[in-house]
Amino acid sequence: MNLNQASSHQGKRIVIGITGASGSIYGVRLVETLLDLQYTVHLIVSNAGWRVLKEELGWNVTDRERALNEQFRGRPGSLVYHPFTDIGASIASGSYLVDAMIIMPCSMGTLSAVAHGSSDNLMARAADVMIKEGRPLILVPRETPLHAIHLENMLKLARLGVKMIPAMPAFYFHPKTLDDIVLFLVGKVLDSLRIEHQLFMRWGDSDANTGQQDDHNRKN
Repeated sequence: MNLNQASSHQGKRIVIGITGASGSIYGVRLVETLLDLQYTVHLIVSNAGWRVLKEELGWNVTDRERALNEQFRGRPGSLVYHPFTDIGASIASGSYLVDAMIIMPCSMGTLSAVAHGSSDNLMARAADVMIKEGRPLILVPRETPLHAIHLENMLKLARLGVKMIPAMPAFYFHPKTLDDIVLFLVGKVLDSLRIEHQLFMRWGDSDANTGQQDDHNRKN
């Protein structure tokens, strides 16, 4: 279902998956950013993902489409929501052209399903399509600690060309708020797709580096 009536932009379609891993705010901010950049976003949220949206962000998920409309309405891009079980959706077919797919945050269960070619839900199927069609697929794993099975699955996917961007924040840009940290991760994902943004201060882009060095020198 298309929740926004803004015009879509051919050739600027991205699939976003939000799973039940902690960190649903990452996926929400990613969708908001892409909509602000006038992308058409095809969104899939797992059943566990909906629960985490409720638990972590306080969403009322009784009416899921209404919750999405309240969160994302008014932005210039177009949001297309696909139910998790709709394996007949457009994005389940390789003939439907999209530019990339991002699962953010990505649970270890979803990562395992993608690594083993399981396609019993739309998110896993859409990811499988990206791999078979040679299109960019980015996973943002959010789990700690990681055991050998997690790492083996990541290695398997990395060898297939899937980009792994773990939810590991940086602090060299001196974040002031939690949202600064979230947007840094969103920005790193967009960087991987060469999508321009101004979500965080890059290393070397300001006098911040000089100030940081001066602080270091004073302490030593």
